[in-house]
Amino acid sequence: MSSMPINAEYRLRAESVTYRYPQNNHGLEQTTLALQPGELVLVTGPSGCGKSTLARCFTGLIPHLYHGDLKGEVWLGALRSVDAPLWQLTERAGMVFQNPAAQMLAVSVEEEIVFGLENLGLPPEAIRERLNATLARFGLTALRDRVPQTLSGGEQQKVALVAMIARQPDILVLDEPLSMLDVTAATELVAYLRNLAREGITVVVCEHRSEYLADIPKLRTIVLDGDAVSVDISDAESPPLAAKPPPFRLEVENLGVRLGGRAILRDLSFSAQGGEVVVVVGRNGVGKTTLLRALAGLQKHAGRISIVGKQPASATKDVRPDLGLVFQNADLQLFNASVRDEILYRISEPDMAWYAYLLQILGLTRYEDVPPLLLSEGEKKRVALATVLMRRPKHGVLLDEPALGQDTVHKTMLMRMARGLAEQGYLVMMTTHDLTLAAQADRLLLLGAEGWVVDGPPAQVMRDPEPWARIGLAVPAWLSLPADESGQL
Repeated sequence: MSSMPINAEYRLRAESVTYRYPQNNHGLEQTTLALQPGELVLVTGPSGCGKSTLARCFTGLIPHLYHGDLKGEVWLGALRSVDAPLWQLTERAGMVFQNPAAQMLAVSVEEEIVFGLENLGLPPEAIRERLNATLARFGLTALRDRVPQTLSGGEQQKVALVAMIARQPDILVLDEPLSMLDVTAATELVAYLRNLAREGITVVVCEHRSEYLADIPKLRTIVLDGDAVSVDISDAESPPLAAKPPPFRLEVENLGVRLGGRAILRDLSFSAQGGEVVVVVGRNGVGKTTLLRALAGLQKHAGRISIVGKQPASATKDVRPDLGLVFQNADLQLFNASVRDEILYRISEPDMAWYAYLLQILGLTRYEDVPPLLLSEGEKKRVALATVLMRRPKHGVLLDEPALGQDTVHKTMLMRMARGLAEQGYLVMMTTHDLTLAAQADRLLLLGAEGWVVDGPPAQVMRDPEPWARIGLAVPAWLSLPADESGQL
């Protein structure tokens, strides 16, 4: 591509930039663009196409922290990223990572925000003013003394956003900032970003949930696709997960969880049948992840969780469910040296036909020998799903925010797989803020601070604004719902 002249009007420029990670030789295809003050830019494209890599190039993390094969030039104003020290670049540009837990450093939310402001050398009174203003603006004042690692994924994402926005950089680069946010929080963030752009901040949003930005006037959209994995789900035949389980029902009675002296869940009761796809939706921090952890046996709780149905004569009265859990943060369950080792870990006699199918349908075949922690967040989520399915849980799977980092094709694949498991008699239960995904389930449960608000067919639930208003959410106008008034999809 032709070279662009140095122009002071451009706040951020990438000139014929390509990048390859040394561990897998994947990364970013050649990209050239120039951004002016006050531009709000959407960078989108399929999972693994290089959105996060481009964000790292924009902020100087590449080449200063990631040492691969970088070609071309990135300029932040008059600073060329390869020449300027990282501290100088971070005064111009701030980035919020796709996985917010990866940039949490302090022992409280307040100190997390203050840390970045202190590094700018601001006087104490200015730090205090910015801290209080940003906490109040994003509704985080009540969390200021909480340890960031104890927050929900969505709350962590808010903290990471606030910590970076408080620094008031000229360039703000956000990698999947809406991925863990509920509908209300996502809508409010987009409105705030529009205001930042009006004030002259250059805002770059790398995002799959582009529908939230669709109504922004003069939105500039950049589509990356050069290094993405193409997944064809049309002809993929699914082998059976295992012998179909006998009919069963998951029974949850008076489930309660307390963490750090706080009641997270209170007297929660419900039942779910094998063969159902059930989705739980609620505000950030309401306890959705805690619920799945309790169902998987990973969280101490009050109350009773059991499987009701035909059981072996030797079984005890209360049969614990065998449900495989895919974590919201895939980093917490990946630790092997390659994708192959991760999926096959400690399985003495693996079904290699099932293994090959999982690689194919999840778009992981070319990563078989790559360390899983080097993959994109969406790819890591798919590896984690493969590890759970490879172990053939007896009663089904629990998916915590499975849409994180996934493009439309991979979300279609995910729901096809969930439906296939349900048709074989397994229970699939997931939490999500992606209402397009939720609309495809059999049941939709809204969880509020005091417990369940509504439980019913998704189309029926989504047409009733009252229960959504009770928990501070709304069904967005752009969401397409089926016309059948019976609520059946």
